[in-house]
This record gives sequence, structure tokens and C-alpha cells, in this order.
Amino acid sequence: MADTYPFAFAPRHRLLLRALGVRPDNSRVVVGDGFFSARFGRWELTTPLSNLASADVSGPYKAVKAIGVRLSLRDSGLTFGSALRGVCVEFRKPVRAFGPRAHEALTVTVADPEGLAEHLASVITRG
Repeated sequence: MADTYPFAFAPRHRLLLRALGVRPDNSRVVVGDGFFSARFGRWELTTPLSNLASADVSGPYKAVKAIGVRLSLRDSGLTFGSALRGVCVEFRKPVRAFGPRAHEALTVTVADPEGLAEHLASVITRG
């Protein structure tokens, strides 16, 4: 069985995200039997649950640094951003999804960041 976490869409950023092809109907995080997957419009990152190292609620972020698909200049983090709060998920081994290198972490701005972080923490603790 899989649990789905929809992205939060800040009203002021909906038009920009729609222009990128990112909408509520094609953006979600799924935690399934053995896998973690985040889809954000046409972009997707999937990895085994065993590859998750941590999951922490973070934010608030500045819109200029968080809305859209963002690569961190400081590390190899990736953001799928539609709002100003989310969950930073760190990986044991970097995962390839977007850009020239694999990502050590992914930030997702889901509607229930506390719920997703708790769910992932329980999976990480059991694993």
C-alpha cells in the first residue's frame, strides 16, 4: 500500500508553476512498499526507502530560492518547490534526477510536511 502526499500550492505562485507544467494533478510524493517517489510536473526522483538517511521539516524559505525546480549551488541538493515550507529528505547515496550530478537531498513542499517527515522517520528508524 502506498501513501500519497500532495504538494502545497501557494496561490501567488500557481501561474508560474503552471507555466512550467507543474500542477496539483501531476505533483505528489508517494511512499510505497520499499520506495520513495516525488513527481513534480515532468520531473521525478525515485529511490528505495533503504536509501533514506533523514527527513526534516524545514522553512520558511524565500520564494526566489524555493519555487520551481531548484539546484543548490552550495551542495548537490534539489528542490521541488511550490510553497514556502517543506521536508528535506537526505539520501545515503546520491540519486540522479535533474541536472549534471546526483543529489544528496531533495526538498519537497508538500501540504503536510509534519506528516511526511514523521512517516519517513518511522521508515528510517525501522530500516
